[in-house]
Amino acid sequence: MLCMGAHWTEDEGNLMMKKFRGKWNDLDSWEQRKEIIKQGIIQGLSIEKMPAIKGNFKTIIRDTRKMDGYIVENIAIESFPGFFIAGNLYRPIDKQQIHAAILSPHGHWSEPDDYGRFRKDMQLRCAVLARMGAIVFAYDMVGYGESNQVTHDIPIALLLQTWNSQRILEYLLSRPDVDPVRIGMTGASGGATQTFILTAIDDRIKVSVPAVQVSAHFFGGCVCESGMPIHKSTEHQTNNVEIAALCAPRPMLIISNGSDYTRNNPRIEFPYIQNVYALYNAEHKVENEHFAAEVHDYGYSKRIVAYNFLAHHLKLNRGNIPYNNGFKEDFVKILPKNDLVIFSKDNPMPESALQGDVAIMNYLGLYSYLE
Repeated sequence: MLCMGAHWTEDEGNLMMKKFRGKWNDLDSWEQRKEIIKQGIIQGLSIEKMPAIKGNFKTIIRDTRKMDGYIVENIAIESFPGFFIAGNLYRPIDKQQIHAAILSPHGHWSEPDDYGRFRKDMQLRCAVLARMGAIVFAYDMVGYGESNQVTHDIPIALLLQTWNSQRILEYLLSRPDVDPVRIGMTGASGGATQTFILTAIDDRIKVSVPAVQVSAHFFGGCVCESGMPIHKSTEHQTNNVEIAALCAPRPMLIISNGSDYTRNNPRIEFPYIQNVYALYNAEHKVENEHFAAEVHDYGYSKRIVAYNFLAHHLKLNRGNIPYNNGFKEDFVKILPKNDLVIFSKDNPMPESALQGDVAIMNYLGLYSYLE
C-alpha cells in the first residue's frame, strides 16, 4: 500500500489527476472525497494509537537573546512522556499582547555546515517573520539535530513528525500571547510535506505555504514522507496534490521550481487545486509562485513571496522589515549551532528520555512496525 518516491512517471501523474478529477463534480462530492482522503491519512498514520495527552508540555526555555527587532530562544517541549521536541522560538519584540504564530519545519538538508533548523535560510525566514510580528517555532525532524532519541529511518517517522507538529501547534495555541485564528505553517521539501499533511488533518492551521514539494507523481522520497500508507488503502488512492488541496478554502501558497518534481505545478498540480478552491468561491485564496529558472531550495526569491503571502493572511506588519527593491534580511544575525541547541553537557536531556527506535516503538505499542 506504500506509494514512495517517484511512484508514478510524470505521464502517469498527469493521467491520474484526470482520473481523480472525475471523482467529484460539485462541493458535496468533493467534501465526500475530502473526508475519504483525510481518514486515509489519519488511519494510515495510526495516529489514533498515540497517547491521549492534553497539555503537559513540560516546556524548557533557555538562552533568551534580544536581537535586532526580534528575540531568539532555545526551547524543548515533551511530545509524549519521554520524547522531546527541540527547537528555537523566534518572537517579536513589540509590545502587542497577541501575535500570529507560525510552525517552521525543515527538510532533508543535512550537510554539517548547512543543517536542519540551524540552516542560514531557516534562521533568516524565522527572524524576518518574527520581526513582522509572528511567534515562529523552528523544530527538528526526528533523527535530525537534537531529535536524536530515534533515527530518521525509524519506520514510524511519518507518524512521529506529524504528531510532533501537532504538539507544537497545541503548545503555541496554549500560549496567552498567540492568536488562535492566525496560525500559519511553512517549510520546504520534507518540511513542505509536514506542512501539507498537518494542514490536511488539522483545521487549526489557517494559512499554509508548502515549498518545492507538491507533485502529482512524486510522493516524497523518505520514510518520513511516504513510509506509512497515507496515500493508498483498499478503499482509495490519492497523492500529495489532493492532500494539499484539503487546505481549501484556507489560504495556501504553493511554491515550485523548474529543476525538480514540482516543475509541472503551473500546468498540472495547480489547476487541479484551483478547481477545488473554486467550489468554495475561494480562488483568490490559493496561489502558485513558480520559479522555472531555480532549483530545489527555500532561497531568497521564494522566501520573499512567502513573506508577502503570510503577512497578508496573518495580518503581519511588512513595514517592520527594511525594503529596497525587495525585503532586506541583513539585519538577521546568523547564530552558530552551539548557540541554538537546548541540550548540552551542562543542560542534558531529562533522565526520563526514552532512547532508541525500539524503546520508542515499544512505549507506543506499535510492535507491528518492528517486524
